[in-house]
Amino acid sequence: MAYRVLVLNGSPNRSGCTARALREMIDTLHAEGIETDLIEVGKSAARGCVACGYCGTAGKCAIRDAVNDVAPLFEKADGLIIGSPVYYGSPNGTLLSFLDRLFYSTRFSKHMKVGAAVVSCRRGGNTASFDVLNKYFTISGMPVASSTYWNQVHGFSAEDVEKDLEGLQTMRNLAKNMAFLIRAIAREREANGLPQMEHGVFTSFPDGK
Repeated sequence: MAYRVLVLNGSPNRSGCTARALREMIDTLHAEGIETDLIEVGKSAARGCVACGYCGTAGKCAIRDAVNDVAPLFEKADGLIIGSPVYYGSPNGTLLSFLDRLFYSTRFSKHMKVGAAVVSCRRGGNTASFDVLNKYFTISGMPVASSTYWNQVHGFSAEDVEKDLEGLQTMRNLAKNMAFLIRAIAREREANGLPQMEHGVFTSFPDGK
């Protein structure tokens, strides 16, 4: 059975630190027999959600850009990797706008698709950015792949990342764990189906209680 992972590079630098980390993962996934689709998001013209409600009936975003093009790849994927540089202690703003609309506008289930976040930074802001990206997975029923350290590399350039041997090791271990989870979930789905989720309760406390 063929498995596929969608990889989103949120850096505008296609050959920078984030790209180098993602390449380490992609190469390892390929060695594990997992196919990948790499999408460069960092230089896209993605804007934020405008709360128009169009996606609620159409099942896609009203803004015609790369979000709607990537959505079918996400639907078919068994896993999603999101990579971002750290900007002011947070992921790239373009990437966040892209992700907000990609997750919110699509009506297909993300349940049990495996997610992994990767961040790159020169020195700080890494764990805060890592936390932001992981929240897209954990609100969507997506198991989060982990590694032997937090999923990050350090450096100001791709050449610096080459020297971050532990960071690259973390990427390889992350990819191996992700491949394992994807295969394990597929076997369990085939044998027993996926967990049945409850839906319908939406508590907003309108009375202040």
